[in-house]
Amino acid sequence: MKLTDEEKAMLQGIRGEAVRRGMEMQVAVGEFFGAEDMVQVQSAHVMCTSDALDDAGATFLEELAGAGGRFVVPTTTNAGSVEFDHVELLQQDPSHVALQRRIDTSMVRMGALNCCTCTNYQGIMPPRFGEHLAWGDTGAVIFANAVAGARSNFEGGPAAVAAGLTGRTPRYGFHLDATRRGTVRVVVQEQPRTISDWGTLGCFIGRKVDDYWQVPVLEGNLGYPDVDRLKHLGASLASYGSLAMFHIPGITPEIRSTEEAFGLREPDRIIEVHPGALRETYDSFPAGDGSVDLVIFGTPHLSLMEVHDLARRLEGKRVNANVKLLLTTSSLVKSMAERLGLVRIIEEAGGTFLCGVCFYLMYPAEIARKLGVRSLATNSAKLANIIAGAGIRPVLRDEETCIQAAVTGRVE
Repeated sequence: MKLTDEEKAMLQGIRGEAVRRGMEMQVAVGEFFGAEDMVQVQSAHVMCTSDALDDAGATFLEELAGAGGRFVVPTTTNAGSVEFDHVELLQQDPSHVALQRRIDTSMVRMGALNCCTCTNYQGIMPPRFGEHLAWGDTGAVIFANAVAGARSNFEGGPAAVAAGLTGRTPRYGFHLDATRRGTVRVVVQEQPRTISDWGTLGCFIGRKVDDYWQVPVLEGNLGYPDVDRLKHLGASLASYGSLAMFHIPGITPEIRSTEEAFGLREPDRIIEVHPGALRETYDSFPAGDGSVDLVIFGTPHLSLMEVHDLARRLEGKRVNANVKLLLTTSSLVKSMAERLGLVRIIEEAGGTFLCGVCFYLMYPAEIARKLGVRSLATNSAKLANIIAGAGIRPVLRDEETCIQAAVTGRVE
């Protein structure tokens, strides 16, 4: 790789052992992907959950912090594995709690903003058009690439930490113009309306594309989706298809027309989202006998507008005694929702807010075993995809159906 004099100095250890290790990792990644050089990043966003890092990862971070490692660009943390205010409610293992604290302590020691959210782009660090990033959460990356027009690959935890320490990441993948061009044309014949519809649309497309290097271009009956709908579309595309980018001409900023999205080449394939496709996709998550033990909103983390909508739907209702209703969000959103009286409405109805976590990262199989959870209803296509791996039956439905499931304990 072609390194600048400053990057060579980092690799030689002139800026300390932690930076040397970080640059060494970045060079190795770059050489693996055939990058010609490095690019300066404006920020880093790190996946650093105890369920993923375990003791070895926590020790790695402690070594970097102990070696004087300090982040040189704004660096935020993704949602974690432990909700410290609700450890007893969820019966989380003390060893997991201690491990997440070790991780958080090292990240803060190196200068991270321990925001613990997967939606850092909503209110904390909005990405800007054209800037280069080193972000880890897949939903955040696809939002940055597609909705903001910023540039990032899916960065693994160590690579994002290295980017935070060096301010560099290898120039490959979605940092390059050629990778960002459209490859698959998606003709949408049925307009998605609700937030869950947009996530379900991402599920339908992602199941058919399923290739990180593909870039779908959506056209047709789409209306004009708001930020939360695009958030769920992107998170679902990333979950089901490992996709890091999409285009919607006239909505996302990088291209103005379908023809411009593909440049001089023809799409590799054309996918049609036929009328009834969304209903068929919902039905691919059968309700079984209809019973529900758990209802979850907030994958990705709920925005203030989503919390407002759920409070309106729940006001005057009461969650069934046999059901737990959980809402995951950032502490920033919850704080504002408290000021507006929305948290009170939801908690009076029987809901519980979890801050700084996503349920699928919280050792869900262990929680399910301890709390007797067998089935889960959610409006999040992303969560419905991941949670089945924990032995929990997911039921994907729209927002109102999930509220009714929380109140009645059943999905009809």
